[in-house]
Amino acid sequence: MAQFMQFIRSAGRKAALAGAGAAMLLAAAVPAAQAQATAAAQKIADHFASIPSMHGDFVQFDPGGRQSEGKFYIERPGKVRFDYANAPLRVISDGSNVAINNRKLNTWETYPLSQTPMKLLLDRRINLSQANIQSVKEEPDLTTIVMGDRSVFGNSRITMMFDPKSSDLKQWTIRDKQGRETTVMIYNVQEGGNIQDSAFKIPYTAISQGQTGNR
Repeated sequence: MAQFMQFIRSAGRKAALAGAGAAMLLAAAVPAAQAQATAAAQKIADHFASIPSMHGDFVQFDPGGRQSEGKFYIERPGKVRFDYANAPLRVISDGSNVAINNRKLNTWETYPLSQTPMKLLLDRRINLSQANIQSVKEEPDLTTIVMGDRSVFGNSRITMMFDPKSSDLKQWTIRDKQGRETTVMIYNVQEGGNIQDSAFKIPYTAISQGQTGNR
């Protein structure tokens, strides 16, 4: 009986050691898999960030599910413009600030680009460092990168979705500080080409003087 109990205790110790070893291997495998996914995603992000300019069509879904569409223009670093086809709206970033203009109401709202996760999309390089990356998910037809930096953007974040084969950006979703999400899907995208500087001009002086009219 004593020998049998000794055998049981010995087997238990071996099982515990084997379990601990498996847990250590699994713990080591998870960071390795994450690192591999991050490296693959970084290659996609580097390709996207290497495109100096692009333009095309977009469809937007706001937090209420309402759909809008129009034309978009991007120029690195930091510049973007959205012209809405079915609303008197336009959104312009000149590299320093983001301005939202309602032409019908003749109103402008401006925000520092550095305080919105849109900056991460428009940077000269998208750096998937631990400072701002939240997750990377690889699927056969989609690579999803979630980025944000709580010290800068609070609860705001941006989710970017790329075609893993072409590295083309397909859509992005921005979640604001209140948790509301706006999704933009882009298509008919043309890379490169010269976009006039005036497309990204924000009329600061006219805004301050209330003289913007509907321009």
